[in-house]
Amino acid sequence: MARTLPLLSAREITKHTSEKDCWVTLYNRKVYNITGFLDEHPAGAEIVMPYAGKDVTEIMADTISHEHSESAYEMLDDDMLIGYMATAEEERELVNNKKKVPVDVRLTDEAQAEIDLFEFHDELPALDMLSVQTDFDEDAKKHKFLDLKKPLIPQMLRSTFSKEFYLDQVHRPRHFGKGSAPLFGNFLEPLSLTPWWVVPLVWIPPNMVLFYIGFVNQSKLTALSLWVMGLFVWTLVEYCLHRFLFHLDQYLPDNRYFLTLHFLLHGVHHYLPMDRYRLVLPPTLFVILAYPFYRVIFKLFPFYMACSGFAGGTLGYIMYDVTHYVLHHTNLPKFFQDLKTYHLEHHYKNYEMGFGVTSRFWDVIFDTEITSTFQKRS
Repeated sequence: MARTLPLLSAREITKHTSEKDCWVTLYNRKVYNITGFLDEHPAGAEIVMPYAGKDVTEIMADTISHEHSESAYEMLDDDMLIGYMATAEEERELVNNKKKVPVDVRLTDEAQAEIDLFEFHDELPALDMLSVQTDFDEDAKKHKFLDLKKPLIPQMLRSTFSKEFYLDQVHRPRHFGKGSAPLFGNFLEPLSLTPWWVVPLVWIPPNMVLFYIGFVNQSKLTALSLWVMGLFVWTLVEYCLHRFLFHLDQYLPDNRYFLTLHFLLHGVHHYLPMDRYRLVLPPTLFVILAYPFYRVIFKLFPFYMACSGFAGGTLGYIMYDVTHYVLHHTNLPKFFQDLKTYHLEHHYKNYEMGFGVTSRFWDVIFDTEITSTFQKRS
């Protein structure tokens, strides 16, 4: 169960400005007691103390001063979060600063003015920002696109906006907060939600059967070679599907039914990129997309060779979908952290580049690589 933390007034926060009692805020919303961390700060306590009792959003995001990793933000939330700074309206309701209420962490107007998550960015926003819940009413009023409080597919089917407007808006990330935004609002809703573990649970058993059939009925070297070839071919299929099908974007007919189909296939993922239940392919959609490949492979190759190659390819798909999930929602080692940053830049910096998810190999080959992340680290 999540902790219920107090709302704290701005005046209260400014009282804690000494090395023995030091508080700071992030996004003018989260309040941290960092007293115990001052001596452990890599750059020393002296670089922190000028911000005691103040907001540290800007300085933590300043890579020139001192670059902070994702783990730095996580450590703050895990170990030092003590409350939330009250908005003016909430502050009027405080009673002796002891009122405790559940708080949806949203940006204040001041913080929103500094970083607009609805806009595209030259730099990836701090990862802690990506969990900030969208203000549904403000979003609908400002952008006149979709209302996150209502089922999205009926809105798409009734829409009158142009393809240009749709493509601009659907690639500007929103964040629903806890749970998933309603797509259908009826009995079809559960079919649109797929936990990540469904993919390995459903597809690993038949994948192992295919591998076994191919492995025991032909030369072991032949079976393993075709299996590895299938894995490699999948990486190209992954790239092509993402670039030429999921991002068909500019070739879409300017018609609300085609835009709705695009929204269902991939648009909703760019619209709500941190939705945990719309990150992997539902089994039915995978069958539809995989069937043409199945037909071609088993027509071109003898049966047992086809089993080995198709087992390698489908294992590649399983690894892709699980990787896609963990890139959005898991803390990872250094190599995968770079891959995570790269993929999130596809969402937050340039959705027309960076189509590789499990690797950047084909992006390099076809000149669609997002390079700024890695150039700046060199």
